[in-house]
Amino acid sequence: MARNNLQTATFAGGCFWCVEAGFEKLTGVHEVISGYSGGSMKNPTYEQVSSGQTEHLEAVQVHYDPNMITFDVLVESFWRQIDPTDNGGQFVDRGKHYCPVIFYHDDMQKEIAKKSRVALEASGRFKDPIVTDIRPFEAFYPAEDYHQDYYKKNPLRYKFYRYNSGRDQFLDKTWGSDLQLQKELISSGKPYKKLPDEVLRQQLTQLQYEVTQHEGTEKSFDNEYWDNKQEGIYVDIVSGEPLFSSLDKYDSGTGWPSFTQPINEHYIVERQDIKLFMQRIEVRSQYGDSHLGHVFSDGIKPTGRRYCINSAALRFIPSEKLLEEGYEEFATAFETQ
Repeated sequence: MARNNLQTATFAGGCFWCVEAGFEKLTGVHEVISGYSGGSMKNPTYEQVSSGQTEHLEAVQVHYDPNMITFDVLVESFWRQIDPTDNGGQFVDRGKHYCPVIFYHDDMQKEIAKKSRVALEASGRFKDPIVTDIRPFEAFYPAEDYHQDYYKKNPLRYKFYRYNSGRDQFLDKTWGSDLQLQKELISSGKPYKKLPDEVLRQQLTQLQYEVTQHEGTEKSFDNEYWDNKQEGIYVDIVSGEPLFSSLDKYDSGTGWPSFTQPINEHYIVERQDIKLFMQRIEVRSQYGDSHLGHVFSDGIKPTGRRYCINSAALRFIPSEKLLEEGYEEFATAFETQ
């Protein structure tokens, strides 16, 4: 990556060894530098910062290619590396110089960070309030050489410190089974999430909006994919989450796209639906929270289930375009077809 194409983001999340290691694993990140930010003293030393003599925090500066990874993806990764409810330090490291902070470099970063913090608070993931500060960036001073790439230079000491810090135990308890999948999604630069309503109204047709946001139902035998026989996958029209494969699609005779199973159950949420004076199981997407359709127990083998899905909630990607559109992990399933 050419340096003149890179952008910069700055985060404080406790021990900079750990935060540097987390960001360096992301696709599209060129370099991560450990250092100090948030104080007025120029060129502080580790001893000065760690003793509390300055207002600086241990921080990292992330240099990234915006064509490969966006700032909002970096923020999503940041939340999954820290305890955003703790403003007295992070894990075993206590003191204001270990507090979590997002330092924004421009108004765009400020807006993204604030909206992401609001969304995290509203998610109910944490019982305590989100107290991570969002501040304007002023200056950054690289830490001493021995701190840079510490996790690579001293892997045994780093692993020992990280385990005993309690960071990973907290993240596993907080995020559970979502943590690894989210790490994979974030590391690939493909976060799946619900878009703001004003964006959805602009991007979706009236039918797509009505189906995904208001649990509408399109007409049977008069929708885009009910009779589609091409090979490929179906993704959420809102978030892009991979939902269903043509390999599991069959003609149920209902006039709607029907599948025996999802690509990955993690992307699907099933809820009781008692509207219309009937008991049904609604199907929604995990991250986009789009209404997709319903699932019934009158399907064919091998599952005996029928995922009856609205075409308006889906976007079809032909197998020959999976690599081009960033869904290469699903391409191998069609190579022998």
